[in-house]
Amino acid sequence: MFTMFTTIPVLIILAWFDSFSLINAQRNPTISFISKDKVVNIGDNLELKCQAQDAESYPVAWTKLSPSADQEQVFISKGQSIIIPSNRHQILYDDRDSTYTLLIEKIQEIDVGIYRCEITTAVNTKIWADVPVIVRIPPVIADNSTRSVITAVGERVTLKCYASGYPTPMISWRREKNRLLPNQMAFYKGNNLTIDHVTKDDRGTYYCVADNGVGQGARRNIGVEVEFPPFVRAGRSLVKQALQYDADLHCHIEAFPSPSIQWYKDGQVINDNQHYQINTFVRTDEFIDTTLRVRRIEKRLFGIYVCQANNKLGTNQTMIELSESVNIVCPPACDVGFYISGAASYHHQFLSSSIIIFISVSIVWR
Repeated sequence: MFTMFTTIPVLIILAWFDSFSLINAQRNPTISFISKDKVVNIGDNLELKCQAQDAESYPVAWTKLSPSADQEQVFISKGQSIIIPSNRHQILYDDRDSTYTLLIEKIQEIDVGIYRCEITTAVNTKIWADVPVIVRIPPVIADNSTRSVITAVGERVTLKCYASGYPTPMISWRREKNRLLPNQMAFYKGNNLTIDHVTKDDRGTYYCVADNGVGQGARRNIGVEVEFPPFVRAGRSLVKQALQYDADLHCHIEAFPSPSIQWYKDGQVINDNQHYQINTFVRTDEFIDTTLRVRRIEKRLFGIYVCQANNKLGTNQTMIELSESVNIVCPPACDVGFYISGAASYHHQFLSSSIIIFISVSIVWR
């Protein structure tokens, strides 16, 4: 009886230990810690931690899901081994707390995505935890942004600017040399800049600036060409000169596209000859200077001259009067006097009442 009485407690204790061991053996693995969402810059180093409890007998892996809709999954590591061909990825395991640390060096734009730590518990059974990784990306002006535009006076035109990057870039507009925008402001925010009623003063370079606080931002120069009819003005509306001396008539033209230019007198087109020489100077695409030199002026060469400019948008002209003067006007008279064949010569005339010296220099162009 005594023996039987002492054996029962021992059996109960053994049964309790067997039951405890069975419960421990049946505990399922869990992910007790995962890194929080990461926002990093290009070139940074990234560290992602996953703590897997009771997973010693199960495969633990890091994978990456692409940010696209299909979320293509790429396996990076399995256990303590990297399984993709990369020298930027490492896996570290700390057996003290069963932590798998994924290291990615020199982050690139392609590293954006969702990183998943997963434990395979059966053939078709997994448990996982995700870490979204966002990479700050400097702005890049999109190809579908306006590069240049040609418009005409009175039309409506819209300049468009788009940019990619993270965070989403802010778009702003400025003008070259801090000129005011068509809305009379120096600065404008928004993807589209609209000029409702184009004038010739709206032509020039506009800056589309994209900024999101990452890097130095991005800028695109957008050229706006405005077609407009010629605007013609005279350097001087009245030019005086003495007989037998040269005179220059100056005409300034502003137009786009470049105009054809003609000089007229008495309704007749003037061409280069022994009495006239025309020179044209193109300063920019829109600004042209033209000069008509009247040589060795005779009586019949005095009168009204017309400087006329014409392009596809219109015609404009200005009038310059050439009149006789008793005085020699310099320039250009000081450079050229009476024309005598040969080299430079000097003439001296002495009068009885007084001595007057006339010096004339003739230049023969060969």
